[in-house]
Amino acid sequence: MTQAITPEQAQQVLDDADLIYNKQEVEVAYEQLSIAISAVIADKNPLVVCILNGGLIPLGGLITRFSFPLHLGYLHASRYRGATTGGELVWVARVQHSLKNRVVLLVDDILDEGHTLDAIIKDCYINGAKQVYSAVLLEKKLEYKKAIQADFVGLEVEDRYVFGCGMDYKEYHRNLPGVYAVRDEVIKNA
Repeated sequence: MTQAITPEQAQQVLDDADLIYNKQEVEVAYEQLSIAISAVIADKNPLVVCILNGGLIPLGGLITRFSFPLHLGYLHASRYRGATTGGELVWVARVQHSLKNRVVLLVDDILDEGHTLDAIIKDCYINGAKQVYSAVLLEKKLEYKKAIQADFVGLEVEDRYVFGCGMDYKEYHRNLPGVYAVRDEVIKNA
């Protein structure tokens, strides 16, 4: 777990951050994602699964745009747990619905290196899922190959530490409607 910061320190990080995508750009991404996802799974009676905590805000941006029958669930698996770098995957809660012969849509905030999403997808198949799709609001552009690619991506972002729209900075700022990047000097001093 990372060292806690004060609300005042969190506010200073936000004040010094660079706005990458504003609320309107994020809303357009949700609309485009919902159209693309609906075209693939609308007739498959999907189980839509929120990956907590980060996927909560993107799911909220998507779920009311879906006009087809679906079941809703969640899981909680994390490699970050408030830190700014990933560690070992920890399962906090698994999907409570049966995955047997289900089409599953996993919704998360960001695809970084892909290790967490890869492990979750493999777990869904182990538990009987017929097909697993993944949707992320953001995909980080990296110079090396990721463990997995998302099926649906809203926006791309440079390789910077970002927060807002479900993503946090030391457990703060998930609630912001835009996407912000922490200044490099803040990360170096964290």
